[in-house]
Amino acid sequence: MTVAADTFAEFVDGLAAALDDHEATGEDWAARHHFSRYHFDRMIKSVAGEPPQALRRRILLERAAYRMITTRAPLLDIAVEAGYSSHEAFTRAFTKAYDVAPREWRKKPGHIQIGEANGVHFVPPASIRLPSRDVVRGPDLLEKMVAHHVWLTGEMVRVAGHLTDDQLDETVVVEDDDEGQTIRSLLSRLVGQMGMWNAAMATRDYDWSAEDHESISSMRRRLGIEGPRYLAHVREVCDQGRIEDTFVDALCERAEVFTYGGMIAHVLTFAAYRRTVVVLAFSRLGHDELGWGDPMRWVADRA
Repeated sequence: MTVAADTFAEFVDGLAAALDDHEATGEDWAARHHFSRYHFDRMIKSVAGEPPQALRRRILLERAAYRMITTRAPLLDIAVEAGYSSHEAFTRAFTKAYDVAPREWRKKPGHIQIGEANGVHFVPPASIRLPSRDVVRGPDLLEKMVAHHVWLTGEMVRVAGHLTDDQLDETVVVEDDDEGQTIRSLLSRLVGQMGMWNAAMATRDYDWSAEDHESISSMRRRLGIEGPRYLAHVREVCDQGRIEDTFVDALCERAEVFTYGGMIAHVLTFAAYRRTVVVLAFSRLGHDELGWGDPMRWVADRA
């Protein structure tokens, strides 16, 4: 391990603990690590791709963006917290980093993270993430679970194609469920859930009207687009070791911030419930070829 890499890791740890120390100068940070300002800046930049003060300002801007989404604090208060003496200075810095003024960004937020040079970003609610020094691949099992979900949803849409409209629209009795779910609505939501999160990760609107008494052919078509797209997102996040990275879901009535790992777990949890309800409804109608939809055999067959 190089001295520069060790010093960089120590700097990020120290920065996380003293992010609000706006009085500390570049010389102060260098002295804390027993280097001259010149050598300290060169060392950090050689690892991070940016000088230490620039990295700190970027992290503070990312935290400010998070505050803008999750609080109703005035922009001036957020600017002061980020170390800016005036609203104008904060607006100039934020606009340069995000290509949009803070007031407009708050109305229609995008991704919080700025740049990809070193993988160091603000992590809500109040931390900084230092990436692993070795790239760690996400768990293969997680990818297989999502691949199984996409496959099984397709199989259920296929089986549903053999049902009559009356069977598709018959209320499925679910305890403590007042929404009157049907096989059609549950399958449409399974497809739509992936489409919704694809839209959220791409910061675009999701068309909820697609799930209004959707036809089987429409489900099949949408799944052919949204299923592979969602699986590709999961694979990319796993391959890059970004499970704990965050993204903004601007589709919520009030924008929220989620981690990719939390979102994937959410999808698999609610999908498992809906899939089980559907396969049990199939079984009652005499279509039991999918069993419980258990992924064990599917995973084993593809091992």
